[in-house]
Amino acid sequence: MKENKFNERRKDMVARQIVQRGITEPKIIEAFSSVQRHLFIPEYRRIFAYNDYPISIGEGQTISQPYMVALMTQLLEVRAGQKVLEIGTGSGYQAAILAHMGAQVYSIERIDSLAQNAKTTLDSLGYNVQVHVGDGTLGWPEHAPYDRMIVTAAAPKISPCWAQQLVIGGKIVIPLGTLFYQTLTVAEKVSEEELKVKSHSGCVFVPLIGKYGYRE
Repeated sequence: MKENKFNERRKDMVARQIVQRGITEPKIIEAFSSVQRHLFIPEYRRIFAYNDYPISIGEGQTISQPYMVALMTQLLEVRAGQKVLEIGTGSGYQAAILAHMGAQVYSIERIDSLAQNAKTTLDSLGYNVQVHVGDGTLGWPEHAPYDRMIVTAAAPKISPCWAQQLVIGGKIVIPLGTLFYQTLTVAEKVSEEELKVKSHSGCVFVPLIGKYGYRE
């Protein structure tokens, strides 16, 4: 497919799937209009890049539905210059959106091949995202504390490592629930001992694997 056709589809995605569903933050809309989503998807599936559903990226993982990425980004309320920890690099698309918005992004992926592919794509597009292969449930203490955290896999609970590595006033956006159904949740760290939790819409994500995930 020619590049101008991808550009047309991206414009249509933003208008129909994101703006019409209530995503109003101008910086988010600009990021989704600019970041080339199709480049984060295996070439033989790129024709589906701007469709309204998740797409397989291999290794049993997916790139989330565009609206879900936009909704999680809006709930995160990230500002330029903030340090963000992403749990689950996957394709690298969510990290690219955050980096485009001016965040300093650190991302953890447990599957080496996905991490390498994502890093290659991010680098080729000029997004300075730090990618680490490891257990995302442990966070990335070397670069803590973080202003924001975003978890792109279904979790049974909020890892104590994340809570410890988050600044007071910082936020985590995460799908919490069972293996089969979760609730998109925002947790704000209001003190060293307390997270204030708010629930939003239902969702379904691939499971988070690790010490504080569903299994090791």
